[in-house]
Amino acid sequence: MTETTRRDEIAAGLAKVEAEIAEACRAAGRTRRELTLIAVSKTYPASDVRLLAELGVTDVGENRDQEASAKARECADLGLVWHFIGQLQTNKVRSVIGYADVVHSVDRPRLVAALSQEALRVGREITCLVQVALDGDPARGGVPPQDVPALAEAVAGSGGIRLGGVMAVAPLGEEPSRAFARLREIAQVVRDAHPGADAISAGMSGDMSQAIANGATHLRVGTALLGRRKPFVR
Repeated sequence: MTETTRRDEIAAGLAKVEAEIAEACRAAGRTRRELTLIAVSKTYPASDVRLLAELGVTDVGENRDQEASAKARECADLGLVWHFIGQLQTNKVRSVIGYADVVHSVDRPRLVAALSQEALRVGREITCLVQVALDGDPARGGVPPQDVPALAEAVAGSGGIRLGGVMAVAPLGEEPSRAFARLREIAQVVRDAHPGADAISAGMSGDMSQAIANGATHLRVGTALLGRRKPFVR
């Protein structure tokens, strides 16, 4: 596929996603500027990230540190905001702090401590979102809803990191609208205690509209922008 063809393909995907966002905003009585579109580029090359940037995308999300760190280096000249959205092991924190501006998957006190320590060490401030396990299965990442306030407090009280809000993935087999409505309630509890923590990271290619209807501020979209995923080749 030529560069021009790939650019056209991504542009078409972006136009379709933006149209869906616009329609969902109209239905929810919201404005487009309330939402941040995060292009999830996992398994896709840095060249696709460059094309997205040319098309006006400013935020990029990645799930795996090894892939993300390489792409962030290759695209360092673009001034993008990098979001780490996958499960994060503490032994990867030093690398992730090197490029990520936002970490969406904070789900345990030990990770909070590691992120804070490393951010302070390098003199950065990283925004952290508390990942909520809406299905009650921490194996998929996230903290049970009842434990969210305490973890949010831990983030808010740690140096080098700031509490941005919450993140969740709609559970498999559940109507996304119901799941995102629960997340919205949890987000409100966090925001009541920490007024600046107003981010709700929810919604992917298949459930963007339901997320927008339930107050999402950050959408994590990959397939709808870049097509079906292929195995990542280094």
